[in-house]
Amino acid sequence: MSFWDHLDVLRGSLFRAIGAVCLCSVLGLVFRELLFDGIVLAPTRPDFIVYRLLGWPFSMELINVEISAQFFVHLKASFAVGVIVAFPYVVWELWRFLAPALYDREKKTVRTAFAMSTGLFYLGVLVGYFIVLPVCLQFFMNYTVSDAVANTITIGSYMSMFFSMVLLIGVVFEFPTVVLVLNRLGVLDRSSLRKGRRYAVVIVLVLAALITPSDPFSMFVLAIPLYFLYELSILLCSRSAENPEMKE
Repeated sequence: MSFWDHLDVLRGSLFRAIGAVCLCSVLGLVFRELLFDGIVLAPTRPDFIVYRLLGWPFSMELINVEISAQFFVHLKASFAVGVIVAFPYVVWELWRFLAPALYDREKKTVRTAFAMSTGLFYLGVLVGYFIVLPVCLQFFMNYTVSDAVANTITIGSYMSMFFSMVLLIGVVFEFPTVVLVLNRLGVLDRSSLRKGRRYAVVIVLVLAALITPSDPFSMFVLAIPLYFLYELSILLCSRSAENPEMKE
């Protein structure tokens, strides 16, 4: 196939993936009450499961100060639902595009990595929703410079934190998948990862600071699972190096 033929195939895969995301986004538009009252706004209520399990007192009220904010918040949340629900299909489309260019041994490796990517993405979403987001909300809502200043949070501000804590962390959790593919294809080895631990700590802290609101507390809360992902990547490389198929 020529370059333009490959580009045409890629365009078809992208259109189908985007179509799947848009189709799944309809779920968020139709089930608005379930989406917001049951999921998105649940961490703002004192009866959220994390606060009840840990015994954290929590109180948070949201306001809207822009006339169109709630409408666009609904659209963004629905799109996020589409991305999360359609993620396995998007991964499958990407796999179907790449598979013809791989050797049989490479196909087995990349197929395993793509299958693992879906689980890691949903794990990252859960970590962001049930761990990082509640911890950040608890810290910021209980932090004041003076008793005379009350924390009044807009819906736009909350949703910005929600998206960064949930979707971005889900994407970052794909790191072991990338490492596994590069290792199996001979681009990256486990010794390089082990030697790079000191640099990994710095990169993890910087990445956590970019995702979180940059306060030290929430940054370290996210940095801990991110570094565990780095160690998991080293373990995956160790196992792949012992694969007899790679020694042929």
